[in-house]
Amino acid sequence: MSKFIVNGGNSLEGLVKINGAKNAALPIIAATLLADTPSNLKDIPILRDVTNLCEIIRRMGADVKQSGHSVEIDPRSLNTYETDKELAKKLRASYYILGVMLAKNGEARTSLPGGCNIGNRPIDLHLKGFKALGADVSLNHGIVELKANKLIGDKIYLDYPSVGASINIMLAASMAEGKTIIENAAREPELVDLANFLTVMGAKIKGAGTDIIKIEGVDSLEGREHRIIPDRIEAGTFMIAAALTRGDVFVKNVLTEHIKSLIAKLHEMGLEIKEEISGVRVSGNGRLDSVDVKTLPYPGFPTDLQSQIMVLLTQTDGTSIIKETVWENRFMHVDELKRMGADITIDGHSALIRASNLSGAEVTVTDLRAGAALVLAALIGEGSSEIRKIHHVERGYEGIEEKLYGLGADIKRVE
Repeated sequence: MSKFIVNGGNSLEGLVKINGAKNAALPIIAATLLADTPSNLKDIPILRDVTNLCEIIRRMGADVKQSGHSVEIDPRSLNTYETDKELAKKLRASYYILGVMLAKNGEARTSLPGGCNIGNRPIDLHLKGFKALGADVSLNHGIVELKANKLIGDKIYLDYPSVGASINIMLAASMAEGKTIIENAAREPELVDLANFLTVMGAKIKGAGTDIIKIEGVDSLEGREHRIIPDRIEAGTFMIAAALTRGDVFVKNVLTEHIKSLIAKLHEMGLEIKEEISGVRVSGNGRLDSVDVKTLPYPGFPTDLQSQIMVLLTQTDGTSIIKETVWENRFMHVDELKRMGADITIDGHSALIRASNLSGAEVTVTDLRAGAALVLAALIGEGSSEIRKIHHVERGYEGIEEKLYGLGADIKRVE
């Protein structure tokens, strides 16, 4: 099994280019199956989750061609509404096939999806939406099956602004009869990117990016070319890495309006942040002030950057508090950070972080973003670190070790 070996102490300097957003690419890949003609997607990150989803739809009969960061998908040869059971268990985004196939064929069947073990992640809001549109839903022994003679638009209120449920309902409603209104919808940029793609395909969607999305169903959609938005979480991770190592890094291909909450916290800590048209420069000199962080749905501070900023907070002069409000099991990285010398106390959904001198250690990745945090900690840890189970990291970061090495980090991937 692969691992990272990191020798800490190097300051990061230079330019790093951010890839397309995984969390936008996955639902957009699924959405191509709604069309009657092929689609060509650009800036698709080369990640395990992307590869697995492409293989899922390939086994469903679609013609999928991956070349570098481009993916061409021709859905005209689809021959089943059912996903491969084992592949579907490997990634959370496999559930987008439900909304797509329900809209296109009136039937869908898949096993409950997998992904990171960061807490209870039910799909009840997805199923609530499908039922409201007229689908019969059965859930037996981990298999979800949907059937509908006809999908009819309806008003759907989400008890929580779930990104996955908002996307899945939007996918299904795009070809339902009449108008669908999603209230208390998620507002994440990745959802907006999907809505833009669907609109170019011929869908009628208004309000994406607000808490009320209105969809007027259409009879058919056409494949199109689309470029995926930059990954705000990858960008944030490298911004934090620059700050952590007291470096000077220009993070290229960033939409700064997508990471305003992070920029605000870095400013509050005393870091120099310079926003430019093509990206953002982070310079980390001098002392860092402690700050408190509370994770929230977008546009609040993203839960996917919580573990990374926790590492940065160990290097401040004071004591900081992080309150995690999105996932109940997202402090699993704390025990591993403690092995590296971090002084962190967990109290329910809050973490108290005190100034710490980190040192190299053998640590194990428990989930995607926890893995990113351990890599960041190793960059400043005194001595050498061995980071195991890095396949979790590779679900969300394309060539993270190569990018860090290019900025001056002493890091290598070992089989």
